[in-house]
Amino acid sequence: MIGILGGMGTQAGLDFCNKLALINRGKIDQQYPLFILYNKSNIPKRPENIKKYTNVLKSLIKGCLLLQKNKCKFIVMPCNTAHYWHADLQKKINIPIISMPKEVYLYSKKTCKKNSKIGILCTEATLKTKVYNKYFDKNFNLISPNTPLQKKSVNKAIKLVKMGKVREAEKTIRPAVNYLIKNKCKKIILGCTELPIAIFAYKSFKKIKESKVFIDPNLLLANVAMKKYKR
Repeated sequence: MIGILGGMGTQAGLDFCNKLALINRGKIDQQYPLFILYNKSNIPKRPENIKKYTNVLKSLIKGCLLLQKNKCKFIVMPCNTAHYWHADLQKKINIPIISMPKEVYLYSKKTCKKNSKIGILCTEATLKTKVYNKYFDKNFNLISPNTPLQKKSVNKAIKLVKMGKVREAEKTIRPAVNYLIKNKCKKIILGCTELPIAIFAYKSFKKIKESKVFIDPNLLLANVAMKKYKR
């Protein structure tokens, strides 16, 4: 059984579940993977609680313990910023918690040239806590939008997805994407789980899988989870 700690945000958790089902489409119900989604939407806001570290950690532990008690084999968290707490969280949980940033890094090592520019679109909290930089800085040059674009384009698009305004979010994120492409980024990490929803709004799942520019951590995590599930 796959344990999914969701609610960060709710749309991102549902997006992960949908991708988990789509990449392992069965002909009958019994061929789909077994998973539990705990939509723990009352976890304190991650960006606002970076300094109040234990507030978020305690809530994440409670969520993971519920999944552990329900005999999940491992846990995934469809939230990039939440991985700031990953190391301390894993110390309190007896089953593996897959690291999303680490899996994105391992994938990038296979598909990108060393020292190449890779763009990242994410929350300000993910940038500040360097959850991606700690993996990528040794072999790649991570590029993020300038401060005005971060606030007007990235932050706003994330907020719009949380509000359910996906089409508006799609238009809002475009200037940040264009900025990274102009800065010669061959790949762009959608480092907030709301952003794939905005970028790929109303596009087919086939287009998402075949994207040559965007790295969707939620889709990548779903693939990794399925491989681990089948072992």
